[in-house]
Amino acid sequence: MNKIIDDIKVVIGAGVYVNNPGWVHTQEEELNLLDENTWQNRFDKSSITAILAEHVWEHLTYEEGLKVAKMCLKYLKPSGYIRCAVPDGYFPDESYQNIVQIGGPGPKEHPAASHKIVHNYKTLVKMFETVGYEVKLLEYCDEQGNFHQNYWDGVDGVIFRSKKYDPFI
Repeated sequence: MNKIIDDIKVVIGAGVYVNNPGWVHTQEEELNLLDENTWQNRFDKSSITAILAEHVWEHLTYEEGLKVAKMCLKYLKPSGYIRCAVPDGYFPDESYQNIVQIGGPGPKEHPAASHKIVHNYKTLVKMFETVGYEVKLLEYCDEQGNFHQNYWDGVDGVIFRSKKYDPFI
């Protein structure tokens, strides 16, 4: 348990990226998002300041996504937040959409092979608002493929695969 730590910030599904120093980086083996026992083993309820999930929610069905969003809410402080990034279903590039599609582009070892959904800003907002979050979109494409970006600060959690921080864009 983390009873003595005041400012707990957690990266779920951290992968190989450690772009948020000082945050607790977790993988599915140690924090199974759908299994509350693994949450209880690591954290007290209402103890987490921030959760960062970069390319995690697309590996969950919509219903699983709702369940995990609700679970996160249980472990977040009342003033806590989630910063969530997923592949954008409205991003206007056919090769990108082929890579991020449900089941991925083909090879079983491809990271997208376990994709269960391709979110767009509407499905993501609906999912989080349904369980009680107030949503502020940071970067997204609309139905016409137009890119929108609102101000955001990496101090609150760096999303590596974003227009703001991805060195390959």
